Amino acid sequence: MKFHYTNLETCHTATGLVVVIDVIRAFTNAAFVFSRGAREIYPVSGVEEALGVKAQIPNSLVCGEVGGIPPKGFDFGNSPTQTNAMDLSGRIVVQRTGAGTQGIVRSVNAATLLAASFVVARATVDYIRNLTSETMTFVITGQHGGDGGDEDLACAEYLEASLRGESPDPAPFIERVMRSRDALMHLDPNLPAFPRTDLDHCSSIDGFDFAMLVTRENGRHVMRTVKPS
Repeated sequence: MKFHYTNLETCHTATGLVVVIDVIRAFTNAAFVFSRGAREIYPVSGVEEALGVKAQIPNSLVCGEVGGIPPKGFDFGNSPTQTNAMDLSGRIVVQRTGAGTQGIVRSVNAATLLAASFVVARATVDYIRNLTSETMTFVITGQHGGDGGDEDLACAEYLEASLRGESPDPAPFIERVMRSRDALMHLDPNLPAFPRTDLDHCSSIDGFDFAMLVTRENGRHVMRTVKPS
């Protein structure tokens, strides 16, 4: 298998199998949303779009952030610490974030689309192994202009090493999460919207036994859990 890397500026060129990565925090939080019982997640690009989709779907919720903070009208934010205390049984959740969901929406030429983070790493690798794709592309959503996103790059490189048949030690990859630019706010006790415990959740490797597959249905992106066979 050949591996390619893109970011939000170039992911529109990616074809075939595309894995969109957001470790801090969108696709860690998405995994926690599913773990709390949600049925589906609808990733979207804009705040008004998210609120509009919620208005169309009875009993749905909307989550996510702008600048890390949930906008007015959102039911909850992008914090897995917060999400882990919720009961989302059977709910549809609309998700809008500044990086992760943008990667999904912008990967317009993907044939197969997965959302990933460290908490679903092993399940994602196992799911991909059952596919027949000869190439795959990682979207490093936290990388902007060549800066930042090392936590997402670390996850991609960990997944690649695993797919190559190696048995990578997760410790140095997780250390990169803790040292990344986006981790800094979670280390500041004066920023309660960015709890330190979020980093613990984001670095909990293989916390869940499902991958997160994104399909496009009726003009809308839909994320669901899939378990490797």
